[in-house]
Amino acid sequence: MNPSRLKLLSNVCLILGFASIIGSIVIWYMTGGTAPEAKAHGERFGIFVGLWAPTFFILSNRFDRYASKSA
Repeated sequence: MNPSRLKLLSNVCLILGFASIIGSIVIWYMTGGTAPEAKAHGERFGIFVGLWAPTFFILSNRFDRYASKSA
């Protein structure tokens, strides 16, 4: 892959990492209801989405390093 495409992938992964954090917070507050089971489901789903952020940040860093090496 050429460096410009790797840099683009790096930026996309970085944006997705921050979107995952924001999405996690939104899901946590918007999902759920008055029943304790519904609230617990919303919390678990929000945490699940929030766990994607580190993966996207690691991928962003790795793609950026590959772009720097191949340039």
